[in-house]
Amino acid sequence: MKEIKYTIKDRLGIHARPAGLLVKEALKFKSDIIVEKDKKQGDAKKIFALMSLGVKKDDTITIKINGEDEDAAKKTLENFLNQNL
Repeated sequence: MKEIKYTIKDRLGIHARPAGLLVKEALKFKSDIIVEKDKKQGDAKKIFALMSLGVKKDDTITIKINGEDEDAAKKTLENFLNQNL
């Protein structure tokens, strides 16, 4: 299992547009990808699960990746977070 910890820099947090883009990136992989904030978890492949976490600017999230392509998923998602959130 791989893990990413990331502090959100976008002033609006994870709102509809970046959530949709994150889902699009996560769907490229077979691995299970879970986003966690304050002990709440959401499937990164489902937009409503991400939106329900209520992630705001300066919140730290943990993304847990488990599966056969977890290394590639980690690299792609780290790049996505740095460029978009």
